[in-house]
Amino acid sequence: MSDDAIVLAVREIAGVAGLRQLTGQHVALSRWFDITQQRVDTFADATEDHQWIHVDAERSERESPFGATVAHGFLTLSLLPAMLGSALHLAGIRMAVNYGLNKVRFPAPVPVGSRLRARLDIVAVDDAPAGAQVTWAVTVEREGDSKPVCVAEFLMRCYP
Repeated sequence: MSDDAIVLAVREIAGVAGLRQLTGQHVALSRWFDITQQRVDTFADATEDHQWIHVDAERSERESPFGATVAHGFLTLSLLPAMLGSALHLAGIRMAVNYGLNKVRFPAPVPVGSRLRARLDIVAVDDAPAGAQVTWAVTVEREGDSKPVCVAEFLMRCYP
């Protein structure tokens, strides 16, 4: 079965107990996300980060070591909740919130025109006030490239 076929069905996980059962396992693969210049420009406007390597295609082609505009690392990072949501349904969880990140790295650039997806593994499920804290190991990959563009531990609080 191809990786594209795996993501066609959203995986349903039965609450905190279901998350605990999956600790230490590969859980899901997100759908592909398109990185367009419009998406990068919108992110630049929202964050007020208009560095030329992100928004000036002509200059980036001439002067950048990447040869094209590239997405902000934090744009890639900001897609993690959507990537997780595209692959999983947490049944019996009333609310899930971002709690933080650990060990974030951007090993490779994301040129505009790329497609990204995330591989999601559960590292730990710990008790938290009124719920649980899930630590996800996330590897974001670019279509056609073996080197990841982002690796991080993503912390999420789940409230049943």
